[in-house]
Formats: sequence, C-alpha cells, structure tokens
Amino acid sequence: MERWMAIWNWFYRYVLNKYVVTLVIFAIVLTFCGEQSLLRRVERAHEISEKEQELGAYQEAIKETNAQIERMNASTENLEQFAREQYFMHADNEDVYIVNEQ
Repeated sequence: MERWMAIWNWFYRYVLNKYVVTLVIFAIVLTFCGEQSLLRRVERAHEISEKEQELGAYQEAIKETNAQIERMNASTENLEQFAREQYFMHADNEDVYIVNEQ
C-alpha cells in the first residue's frame, strides 16, 4: 500500500503538475484546434503539392500548344493538315470518312 502511495505521490507531483497539464492542453490545442493547427497545415501542404503538379502539367500543355501554333504558322500545309485532322474540314470536291477504332 505504501508503494502505491509513493507512486501516486510521484505521479501527482510530476505528471499532474499544473505546468505539465497546461503544456499538454496547449499542445493539444495547437495540434487539433483552430485555423492554424498542425493538421490543417499538413493538409494545406498536401494541397499545395497537388496544385504544383497540376501547374506543371498545364505548363507542359501550354508548351505543346505553343509549339503546335508555331508549326501551323510556319506553313499553310501544316494549318490545313491540322484543320483536317482536328475539325474534319474538307475541300468542296472531297468526302470525309471518319473511322472509329473501338
């Protein structure tokens, strides 16, 4: 019984100390509560990395589109080929057949 009382006194003195309890509550509040909590910061960092990946994909698509525009502006043959392939345009004396591969 005395041993348990000694353990309880030590626990009460060092673990249930008002400073330790205050520090634990403060850590819990910083971790889980509020707009600037640690969890929300981690979520935002994850969102930022996803958006940066999307930005990289969009920048790559912009580069490809600009290169395609440069090729079309280089000659009318390239512009005509693009119009035929993308918009199925044709000359007056031609027929266009679209083949879907499924």
